Amino acid sequence: MSVDQIFQKLEQNFNADAAQGLDLVFQFDIEDDKTHHLAIKDGTCNLHEGPHEDPSVTLIMNSETLQGIVSGETDGMQAFMAGQLRAEGDMMLATKLGELFNMG
Repeated sequence: MSVDQIFQKLEQNFNADAAQGLDLVFQFDIEDDKTHHLAIKDGTCNLHEGPHEDPSVTLIMNSETLQGIVSGETDGMQAFMAGQLRAEGDMMLATKLGELFNMG
C-alpha cells in the first residue's frame, strides 16, 4: 500500500462524531515519502499533501511504521517508545488519533 493509499484509508475511516468541536491539524512527516496533513474541524476531515504552516502536532515516522499503525499491526505508543515514531507539538493530541480514526 502506498503512502497516498494509507492516507486515503485514514480519511475513509474518519469518525466524525469524535471530532465534533475540534479544530486540529495532524501533520505526518514521512521520512521516506511525502509530508501530508489532516485538517480536522467540527466533524470534518480534509487530507492535504505537503506541510501545514502551523500544525497542532507533527508525527515523524517512515512509511513502514505509518502502515503498521494504520493497519493496527503496530501500536502507536509502542512505536513511540521504540523510537520509530517522534512527535513535535502537542504530543497529547497524538493519542486522539485512535478515537478520530478507526484503525485496523
